[in-house]
Amino acid sequence: MLHSLGAHTLQLLTQAAACILLFPRFLLTAVMLWLLDFLCIRKKMLTMPTAEEAAGAGEGPPPDDPPVCVSDSNRMFTLESLKAVWHGQKLDFFKSAHVGSPAPNPEVIQLDGQKRLRILDFARGKRPLILNFGSCT
Repeated sequence: MLHSLGAHTLQLLTQAAACILLFPRFLLTAVMLWLLDFLCIRKKMLTMPTAEEAAGAGEGPPPDDPPVCVSDSNRMFTLESLKAVWHGQKLDFFKSAHVGSPAPNPEVIQLDGQKRLRILDFARGKRPLILNFGSCT
């Protein structure tokens, strides 16, 4: 019981530390999304000709230019996008493989299901170990 409580406490402390470390990065990303939304909407509104100018020029908007419609469906600074950014940054923080660090060596089970080995146990001498996660369908 005490060991389980210690493990849960350690996990909680790890999650709290990750939140403290990730929060500034998350805020920076949120501000960038807000600025991008603001600039895109501002550009659309400022460059959109008035009805009189469009009629006088004789030309309409290009056929591939969508109509200006500012709604939550075409904005990047939404609650869903912020949730996705937070989740992605947490996944990136807790991944076991990082650039410049040694490769992870997880445990694998052979096809017969009896013997457990580590991936790097299959490496032979100086030859590189190649893992193929492909499909044969």
